[in-house]
Amino acid sequence: MRFIKYLLVGILFGITLSKAEVISWFRIYEMFKLQSFHMYGVIGSAVAIGVILIYLFKNERIKSLYGNPITVEPKKKGISRNLLGGIIFGFGWALGGACPGPMYILVGKGVVSILVVLFGAHLGAFLYHAVKHRLPH
Repeated sequence: MRFIKYLLVGILFGITLSKAEVISWFRIYEMFKLQSFHMYGVIGSAVAIGVILIYLFKNERIKSLYGNPITVEPKKKGISRNLLGGIIFGFGWALGGACPGPMYILVGKGVVSILVVLFGAHLGAFLYHAVKHRLPH
């Protein structure tokens, strides 16, 4: 019961994404065909909010629930890693019609076919963990 507030925030977030049509395969299709600004606006807004939050984390203006500073570990740099990961993620997104977050919302909405994509996403994450030490740095 202690974490019920997180479940409620997650449900509210899912409803918001659903109402904003962010989970719509058609909106994603429009985005990849460069026919609509809708998804680019949503993604751009999320990036802007993320930049602001990271700035606030680094300046310790936002702390964890327990009052501790929130730290973000620096990512490994390398064009080959980012390019390869971006290509794989983009293909998965385009073929599956959903990015990782909305997949769970689609399950909640009763879209049974997304279970195949969800299985593939989990399998991909598992395989990445198994081979990440052999990938380019």
